[in-house]
Amino acid sequence: MRDRDPEGRPRNARPRDAYGRPLPYGSPGVPRVPDDYAPTAEQALADGRRFLAEGMPFHAHEVFEGRWKCAPEEERELWQGLAQICVGLTHLQRGNGRGALTLFARGAARVQASGGAYDAVGKVASGLGQDSDPGEAIALILEKLPR
Repeated sequence: MRDRDPEGRPRNARPRDAYGRPLPYGSPGVPRVPDDYAPTAEQALADGRRFLAEGMPFHAHEVFEGRWKCAPEEERELWQGLAQICVGLTHLQRGNGRGALTLFARGAARVQASGGAYDAVGKVASGLGQDSDPGEAIALILEKLPR
């Protein structure tokens, strides 16, 4: 049975490892981004950058997903794209290069459609391959992510 909050909305209380993989109940996991996290754009960028700098793109994805869910309509493609790129980075860490490539392409298209300061992030993501080194890929994305 799925975990639910007091209002009946689905939640996942299972602990996760640093790569976002579910662990058995009762296992020690790493702290997670709350399900109801609804950051401002500035806060999402700061938290996402911090998690990427710590080598935790799954958590950066959760931050960007939180912003995507609460962002104005005109910003949603951007935040969804950033979340997808971070999931791609997570797949690289997990050894799933094929899945990473798919998510890089989807995320890059969304981010580049937004243009502006985020275009460079999309270009870098488009250039990543299924054999890219995860640490180097994270550093490249972090370098292009606006401050």
